[in-house]
Amino acid sequence: MGGAQAISGGGDASSITCYVRAVIEALIRTIEQKKAQLDRLRPLSAAALAQLQKHYDVELTYSSNAIEGNTLTLRETAEVIEHGITAGGKSLRDHLEAVDHYDAVLWMRELAGAAKPIGEDAVCELHRRIVARSQPGLAGVYSRLPRRIAGSPVVFPNPAKIPALMQEFAGWLKDAASVPAAAFEAHFRLTAIHPFGDGNGRTARLLMNLLLVREGYPPVAVRPEDRKTYLDALECGSLTGDPWPFQRFMHERLNAALDEYSSVLREALPEPGLPGKAAPGEPTPQF
Repeated sequence: MGGAQAISGGGDASSITCYVRAVIEALIRTIEQKKAQLDRLRPLSAAALAQLQKHYDVELTYSSNAIEGNTLTLRETAEVIEHGITAGGKSLRDHLEAVDHYDAVLWMRELAGAAKPIGEDAVCELHRRIVARSQPGLAGVYSRLPRRIAGSPVVFPNPAKIPALMQEFAGWLKDAASVPAAAFEAHFRLTAIHPFGDGNGRTARLLMNLLLVREGYPPVAVRPEDRKTYLDALECGSLTGDPWPFQRFMHERLNAALDEYSSVLREALPEPGLPGKAAPGEPTPQF
């Protein structure tokens, strides 16, 4: 499965589904072109790229927590991560969630740069780090209780089935194609199992970004203003079995992320004759 072929399907779909598939296939072609352009802008020096990476990792932490109800602003998130400064009137848990998620992002990047296969252990470790301080009793442990989302009709699998479902998911993950569509499907599959007592969405988004970053794509943030569209697309997929609204939404977000990252990289390129590009043999962090 590669390129636009990753989204191709049979000919018996409704006209609306066919239209959405066509939109996604066009997005995939655009994304492939933009990814090639982004690759040509690399590599920056390790120092320059690390500075940009830190900025985006803080933003990734803010956005992923915010859509789950965390009240810290982007500036407040940066303050607690970079300087340990707490925001007045905000809960301790909000601050701990910021520190936890940022640590999980850093570990995600380490794993993305390694050759180690991504399996069930990696998913549990992502979750453990995401709630390590804020909810240590849940960290990396499958739920033994029913899980529901307030206001949603989606029913998640019986907790007794979670271990087997996660083993099955790990098998799928091992053989998943190295394309964005598979990263988005991994996100969807994990949220559909909903194996943990809390932090499932944050874990699924970091798993998705782990798969993207490993293949040289920028991580994708789901912004607070996109929360309804994002949740509606996930719910639609769970209730109807239609993956296309979620795939379309995530491909649109990746397309926008590529635009932003390319623009930032161009601005960061040094003037001719000035240092800034990586020296031969110098390791370059993934963006």
